[in-house]
Amino acid sequence: MISIIFGKTKPINYIIVLSFLFIFYWFVNFFLFYKIFSPEQLLAQVLILAVLLFSIFVVNFIVKRNKVTGTNSFTILFYALLAVVFPETLVDSNAILCSFFLLLATRRLISIRSLKNIKFKIFDATLWILVSSLFYDWALLYLILVFAAIYFYEPKNIRNWLVPFAAFVTVLMITKCVLILANNEGFLAEHYRLGLSFDTDYFSYWGHSAKIICFALGTFLAGLLAFLKLGKSGMGKVVTMRLIALTFVIGLLLNLLKLSDNVYPIMVTFFPSAVFMTKYIESIRKANIREIMLITAVAIPFLVLFASIAIK
Repeated sequence: MISIIFGKTKPINYIIVLSFLFIFYWFVNFFLFYKIFSPEQLLAQVLILAVLLFSIFVVNFIVKRNKVTGTNSFTILFYALLAVVFPETLVDSNAILCSFFLLLATRRLISIRSLKNIKFKIFDATLWILVSSLFYDWALLYLILVFAAIYFYEPKNIRNWLVPFAAFVTVLMITKCVLILANNEGFLAEHYRLGLSFDTDYFSYWGHSAKIICFALGTFLAGLLAFLKLGKSGMGKVVTMRLIALTFVIGLLLNLLKLSDNVYPIMVTFFPSAVFMTKYIESIRKANIREIMLITAVAIPFLVLFASIAIK
């Protein structure tokens, strides 16, 4: 049933995923974390939710436009299910916004594979990463992804290596102008401390640490199977998967460096994880086994959620 619905790209898939995320977002905020919003805060939450929902379209655009996965909607399904596994990330507005801009950066970096307008794509990707760092300072680590993409695709052109620095100057000038107008010139110095905010109390609770460890191991396993499947594919697809794998590793590192009270940046790893899970599902040839794995993949997040609620 699940493979029949999400095994193809149909508008109903968007409706299902977006409707679920809309309901689940408010459930998490009001009933799971007991948030209370003023009218102004509620409007801000609506805008954050709109960004989250639009992220689904960006995820689907990336995998379809660049043929990262097959013609199915499994990636957006897994992206939404990961929010069920880590519902705390939905109460962190910075996580949603940072993840959204990183998706825009990833879209541009993956599209470099066409070898067209490379410098513009490098500039755009660097710009979006710098914008994402306004929400999490450690998101600057994703600049590694930009230089990795240059190395993979066109390393001999020295001008490509200089483009990120031009983007940095551009963002710095625009940000400084905005901060001067907003009378908040000290924001950059206060924000970019790049300090370690690792919360040992968060990981001391077995439920949190177990979720992240199982999530990381499951994604690495799915990624390994994906690379094995791509062994005989063209170099373009292999390089794309390398970039996605690097995205996941950097996301895990950011999560470890930034995770603290009321800060849950795990969402930045949802896209690469969803891609690897999709590639694994696509590798299953037998329809009945694929359906069983999909049912399991849908059931486990809700079991984890209910178990977390019961323990609380």
